[in-house]
Amino acid sequence: MLAGLAVLGAMSAVAPLHAETLGRTIATVKPSIVGVGSFLKTRSPSVTFSGTGFAVGDGLSIITNAHVVPKMLDGANMETLGVVVGTGQDFRFRPARLVALDRAHDLAHLRLLDGPPLPAMVLGDSNGAAEGQALAFTGFPLGMVLGLNHVTHRAMLSAITPIVMPSISSRSLDARAITQLQRDPLKIFQLDGTAYPGNSGSPVYDPDSGAVLGIINMVFVKGLKETAITSPSGITYAIPARYAQELLQQK
Repeated sequence: MLAGLAVLGAMSAVAPLHAETLGRTIATVKPSIVGVGSFLKTRSPSVTFSGTGFAVGDGLSIITNAHVVPKMLDGANMETLGVVVGTGQDFRFRPARLVALDRAHDLAHLRLLDGPPLPAMVLGDSNGAAEGQALAFTGFPLGMVLGLNHVTHRAMLSAITPIVMPSISSRSLDARAITQLQRDPLKIFQLDGTAYPGNSGSPVYDPDSGAVLGIINMVFVKGLKETAITSPSGITYAIPARYAQELLQQK
């Protein structure tokens, strides 16, 4: 009985410690995390939100999902690609250019055109990630509906799994799934945390160090893994950070 009480006491002491550590990490990473979208002066609202991104490297490079980057801009009216920085209603738009696009892994590298560098997050060793590992991710699940408000979710790395599985029926395969099956198998992270479309491009990081191990993906991966599932599963997926490291090497 006494031994059981001692274990419970130790567990209760550890829980607040982990919460305190994550709280410090969140405060550190929030200034690195941005909204991704475009600016058009004649539009109302002038700034549109399409997803989340985060600063890496020298603080002028932004990593996000490829599907978050607008496919077309209104050049005639000088619509500009860029990111939104700040908190709540106190935010501003910073223009950026698209440096590199990796559609195979649904990642994009943007480069800020002016202004000071943002605090950069460190890309960790995603090859060393292990199932059962505690993680967290921060982004903007509601977009800018209520302002630019960072939201953090805890998550466990539930599985490291192929992005698409061979199907027992050809009826459940589409052209995109067939193309992916013909490539080298891409292993992605399956998380038990709940993300939303606005989280696309959010960094998935170690709650102690803040090192980024993955990038949330709520469209591209779901379309491949859940083609044959009638009802949404609620599972969240992330692209391993090593693909972002490779993308940053492209000029």
